[in-house]
Amino acid sequence: MEDTVVTLEIEGPVATIRLNRPEVMNAFNFDMLRSLSRHLDTLRFDPAIRVVIITGAGKAFSAGADLKERAGMTPEQVRAFIFQIRRLMDDVEQFNKPIIAAVNGVALGGGTELALAADIRIAAESATMGLTETRLAIIPGAGGTQRLPRLVGKGIAKEMIFTGRRIDAQEAMRIGLVNQVHPPEALMGACQRLAEEICASGPIAVEQAKYAINRGLETDLNTGLAIESNAYWICIPTEDRLEGLTAFREKRKPIYKGK
Repeated sequence: MEDTVVTLEIEGPVATIRLNRPEVMNAFNFDMLRSLSRHLDTLRFDPAIRVVIITGAGKAFSAGADLKERAGMTPEQVRAFIFQIRRLMDDVEQFNKPIIAAVNGVALGGGTELALAADIRIAAESATMGLTETRLAIIPGAGGTQRLPRLVGKGIAKEMIFTGRRIDAQEAMRIGLVNQVHPPEALMGACQRLAEEICASGPIAVEQAKYAINRGLETDLNTGLAIESNAYWICIPTEDRLEGLTAFREKRKPIYKGK
């Protein structure tokens, strides 16, 4: 059966995953979670893909969980949904290639959690973000209580989560939740340009840098430095490293092959 709730477009080394339930503001249901996981699995070991952009169809990035579906669930089904969405966010964060979240509009609850799991967040001026779960007498369940304070600090994260307050794109950039803000019509172009910049770097080096940053931040400094050293050693015997040195000597752009 054709997958339509999440679409995949590939242009050169950049893949764009688009949440495609605009009629419900791209709210997450079981089908969307499974579809997004399948697309990530498809791209994970494709050597031609260097960067992934995730965005939403229509005017929303994602409004979070599909509350109409949730209302009909048993407690066991809710637990299964939370387990699946948390595992998806972990897959996004640990994905072996950079992921850019193009936050094109409303990103609430699980939508903000998806953006938090990405490596880089770029927002449209019209974007609205927030972890609003406490307004429904629950808490963020897909990593929000852990990833938000690591990104913006404990005090700001507690204020946002305790109040369930929504913030606009400019405030999101001020507190460090997003990296850049652009007019809506310029959002995807900005993401594409950033992706192209990343693609100019050695793919093995980028993968190892992502691994070292993510894993190192969860440890003490000495352990983090050891993780960095091990990641560096992986780059040393690669053809790409030699190509980078040769290209520098020959004053040309390197041609990296991920080998």
